[in-house]
Amino acid sequence: MLKILWNTLLTPLRWLLALVILFEEWGWKPLARALGRLLRHAGVRRVERRIEGLGPRVAFAVLFVPALLLLPVKLGALWLVGLGRVVIGLLVLICAKILGTAVVARLFILTRPQLMRVLWFAHAYTRWVACKRRVVANLVETPGWRAARSLAARVRAAWAAR
Repeated sequence: MLKILWNTLLTPLRWLLALVILFEEWGWKPLARALGRLLRHAGVRRVERRIEGLGPRVAFAVLFVPALLLLPVKLGALWLVGLGRVVIGLLVLICAKILGTAVVARLFILTRPQLMRVLWFAHAYTRWVACKRRVVANLVETPGWRAARSLAARVRAAWAAR
């Protein structure tokens, strides 16, 4: 009985974790690469080199400051939704999420070597990567995943045929 209750409580958390991992897999890396391509100016590259040379503590701050700066924007978007301006509020929220993810992903790529020198961060990151691999391995074995991959292959084939 207790095991059934425990599994029932954990199911929504597992789905949330799977969604976070899917977003990271499909959103994090492509957004970071896209932002990197957009920011190929010499001045931006100089700033990126300086970020890469920061110490671990400052690198940690640089990684999380943009996420904190976007928090008021996201709260403002929720306020707009509360005022009944649902479409504009959701658009602002989605844009802030995409921009924030792109910036934080790019900064993480630049600061990861420094952050991995912090023992607690390296330990937590290693555990996260292992957890992510297990979740993705389990996810790709589900019938829903196989059906989605089949559908995506058919859509790509139809698109290529055009």
